[in-house]
Amino acid sequence: MFHPLPIFVGLRYVRTRRQGFFVSFISWVSMLGVCVGVAALITIISVMNGFEGELRTRLVSLTAHATLEGTPGLMRDWRATADRARAVPGTAGVAPYADVQAMIGRAGHLQPVLLHGLDPAIEGEVSNVGQHMVLGALADLVPGERRIVLGRVLAWQLGADVGDEITVMVPGRELISSGGRPSLQTFTVSGVFEVGLQEHDGGIALVALEDAAALTGGEALPGGLRLKFDDVMRAPARAAAVAAAVGEGATVRDWTQEHAAYFRAIRIEKTMMSLILLLVVAVAAFNIVAALVMVVNEKRSDIAILRTLGLPRGGVVGVFFTQGLVIGAVGTVLGVALGLLIAHNVGAIVPVLESAFGFHVMDPTVYYITEIPSEVRGSQVATIGVIAFLLTVLATIYPALRGAATEPAEALRYE
Repeated sequence: MFHPLPIFVGLRYVRTRRQGFFVSFISWVSMLGVCVGVAALITIISVMNGFEGELRTRLVSLTAHATLEGTPGLMRDWRATADRARAVPGTAGVAPYADVQAMIGRAGHLQPVLLHGLDPAIEGEVSNVGQHMVLGALADLVPGERRIVLGRVLAWQLGADVGDEITVMVPGRELISSGGRPSLQTFTVSGVFEVGLQEHDGGIALVALEDAAALTGGEALPGGLRLKFDDVMRAPARAAAVAAAVGEGATVRDWTQEHAAYFRAIRIEKTMMSLILLLVVAVAAFNIVAALVMVVNEKRSDIAILRTLGLPRGGVVGVFFTQGLVIGAVGTVLGVALGLLIAHNVGAIVPVLESAFGFHVMDPTVYYITEIPSEVRGSQVATIGVIAFLLTVLATIYPALRGAATEPAEALRYE
């Protein structure tokens, strides 16, 4: 006989038999519930990780990993400041920029816009915008030639295409307060870019740094420096090191601070989704309680005989604890395996389902992101598996203690 005895008996109770088919069926349904809950949780969290990564990539495509702003004196000698920033380990690139609030118009249509002045010669060090260009390139922004690159949505709103001329107006507080007129200049559209975010595609235009300075009537000095690091996830630490290296008068903000609201919303969504899907596992755990309680009631005479033969109360607890652990462990392992399989292949599974049922999960006419991204993180998978298993362990405690409380004399009285 297999030893120890409680494990042997517990494994016997897991297997389906004709006399206890219904009880065993409930046990298998509970196992399936744990499996489905764990798989769904891993898949959903991985997909949300993918969307978070996609959003992060699109956000930093134009805004860089961090921005450095400083006093006028610090920016007047911005090349020396850039050299100090480049000397910090982990800094991959530094480029100047200047932001100007303006209005642009064409054929009677006016749109507010953020003019993003940059140096085309070195912008490639920090920007990924070239990966998202639809028409034109950063090289088209020749200083002094008044060329402009529009976001796709902004170009559509203005009805502008490459080669068209648009009017750029910069009000300027100093000009208005002194009774002067706003600065008006004509620019030629040299390109159209698409990042995939409404905030960027519908509200940003790119111009050369020199042209941005000419619009404001000031010197061709940058408003700050854009920084790119070797690891975007370590931007907060890298930004702090740059601020320390540049010294007093410098303020460095990384992308997690610039776009904190976006990622806070994603974290809240992920937390709530995790709690909701954990309820599926919790329901399966309650099913385990119900199944084991029925097993205890069905096996009262068996328990009484084992107790009479000398099996202690702890052994009875071990019998039902074994049964619950097997259900929970198998359900959790199968759920993790199924979840990883789906999460790693969600990009191939979704198109098949769309083709079979004739619908679009991410309609390209509505959403910028048309494919379902997925990013599996081992720590999250391990956490989900451990939590699911612990829930099933907790579910076995009450039925096991109830079985151990069975009195042999009472159970065998009417047998």
